Amino acid sequence: MADYQNVQLEVQDRIATLSVNRPDKLNALNEQTIRELGQAMEEIAGRDDVGGVILTGVGEKGFVAGADIAELAKMGPVDGIEVSRLGQRVFRQIELSRKPVLAAVNGFALGGGCELALACHLRIASENAQFGLPEVKLGIIPGYGGTLRLPRIVGKGRALELMLTAQFIKADEAYRIGLVNRVVRKPEEGSQKDALMQEARAMMGVILANGPIALGLAIECTTRGMEMSVDDGLALESNLFGLLAATSDMREGMTAFLEKRTAAFTGR
Repeated sequence: MADYQNVQLEVQDRIATLSVNRPDKLNALNEQTIRELGQAMEEIAGRDDVGGVILTGVGEKGFVAGADIAELAKMGPVDGIEVSRLGQRVFRQIELSRKPVLAAVNGFALGGGCELALACHLRIASENAQFGLPEVKLGIIPGYGGTLRLPRIVGKGRALELMLTAQFIKADEAYRIGLVNRVVRKPEEGSQKDALMQEARAMMGVILANGPIALGLAIECTTRGMEMSVDDGLALESNLFGLLAATSDMREGMTAFLEKRTAAFTGR
């Protein structure tokens, strides 16, 4: 396991919890943090004891409050391109992971933090979560893929409204427009973050009860398919469907269904 400074990686019951760990900066993304996220995702991809990932931020106030503005303020044009491409590369790595990645959003998910959540396959949010892409207030635009992913998730009109007004939206509005899959209400007892993580682990547990190869190919087919023509997407779907027919997991899943028992998938 690599030694990380700005992220934490914990594994339990086949679920990796990957946390951005800069709570004094509301988990703002600097270059080192983005690089460590990429390194952690590489490690996760190669670990047989990990089936899925919950991505979150340390603390109660912020998932990731954005990019590190003090660092961005020093960049010139060439630096700007490099900064953007680094974030794009790591976030694309998350998006293309064959192991499902669930963003557990507590508090602020702004700018680069919102873009990080968008790169995940699913998003759940605490009642206190806030989302936004306010980059135009700083004279820039989202640079880590937000201009592409947000309209694909919520539609062009709503995406442009969020980007052009630079306004924040709360968790309930994010759910209404389809930006998040679920909102976790504040419990009568205990912390909101604990309730969020409990819900995230429960959802991931339901996901990981299914065939791991099928999960990965469903992610790939959906992600790649949205970037293709309908005909090319259908061809990809057929090819991956056929590929799964050659797996032991398919035979086990079908047999278990017919025998009315729980399937014991092996990832082969």
